[in-house]
Amino acid sequence: MPAALPSIAFFEPRIPENTGNAIRLSAVTGAPLRLVEPLGFELEDSKLRRAGLDYHDLANVTVHADLEAMLDALPEARVFAFTARAGTTYTEVAYEPGDVLLFGPEPTGLPQEVMDHPRVTSLVRIPMLASRRSLNLANCASIVIYEAARQLGFGDME
Repeated sequence: MPAALPSIAFFEPRIPENTGNAIRLSAVTGAPLRLVEPLGFELEDSKLRRAGLDYHDLANVTVHADLEAMLDALPEARVFAFTARAGTTYTEVAYEPGDVLLFGPEPTGLPQEVMDHPRVTSLVRIPMLASRRSLNLANCASIVIYEAARQLGFGDME
């Protein structure tokens, strides 16, 4: 059985290859992937399928109609919203299995109203060099979910 990990959530993702890579990440870690609509592509997009390779059936993917629908489905979850403008770094968070790691769309990131949502527990960042705009979305999710997995003992991952 896969490790009990936080969910990775992509808010209104626009690039199918990033979501395909996140599907693959979900499959190999056991972390649920939550996609918040509207999506900038069709789930049957060939680029998404190619990036996810043959992992689609192994991943736990849920599509939510909007942010409120996702939050309603996870009433007890702590939500960590990732933004370059946060003071807290991803290594300062003590992750729990029911958490949600919320990432914004490429290239804009999370809108202010999402970061200000009362259900957002904390704003979190991944450190990077000054004057750099952002990391790739799937790479961000990978960095953070593996930190959460490390903290939680990696479960059945070897």
